[in-house]
Formats: sequence, structure tokens, C-alpha cells
Amino acid sequence: MEKFMFIFHGGSDIAPEMQSPEAMQNHMQKWFAWVEKLQREGRYEGGEPLEPRGKFVSGPNQVVTDGPFAESKELVGGYFIIKAKDLDEAVALTKDYPDFVFNGKVEVRPVQKLDM
Repeated sequence: MEKFMFIFHGGSDIAPEMQSPEAMQNHMQKWFAWVEKLQREGRYEGGEPLEPRGKFVSGPNQVVTDGPFAESKELVGGYFIIKAKDLDEAVALTKDYPDFVFNGKVEVRPVQKLDM
């Protein structure tokens, strides 16, 4: 099995009916169920949500600026590391991503092996 990273983008098109604490909790249960399913299948390696604040460090002078300031639909909200036999299978594992209903996107990237 190879390792892949799911990078979660957007998912900010939340309908007004999702503003209640109960609706938000119900949606989080979908996330928990997805993680539990991936764990049962031996595919989930780990992952975390990311806070919307941060800093960018760039260039040879390592200039620090506030960020990220991407549009909320492009903001990276978190990641998973999963195991799959190939890229196609990894893509298939995104089918239960709960934020598709909010126009969220999952970027699926192979984790490169380094011989050290």
C-alpha cells in the first residue's frame, strides 16, 4: 500500500440551515463516521483540521507575512494521510467526504518515498 495525502479545500458554502449547533454537530458526525470507516479498513494514518489563521514565510530573505488570504473556497482546511494501492483507489476513497455538499474539494496527492 502507498501513502496519499488528502488536502481539503473550501467547503465554505454552508447553507443557512447549517448555522445551528445541532446541524453542525450532525455534520461533524459524518466526519467521524468517515474517519472510523477508513480506520476499520486500515487506511487512515492520521490527519488534522487546520485553523484559518497563519503566516507565510517566503524567499531568500524569509519575509514573514500574514495569511493565508485565499478566498474561503480555496482555503486549506485540513488533511488526512491514507493508504491505498494506487492513485485511483485513493481517489475512490474520497467518495464519503462530508463537505462535497458545501462545494468542498479534495486534492489527492501521492506521498513521495525518500530513501534516507
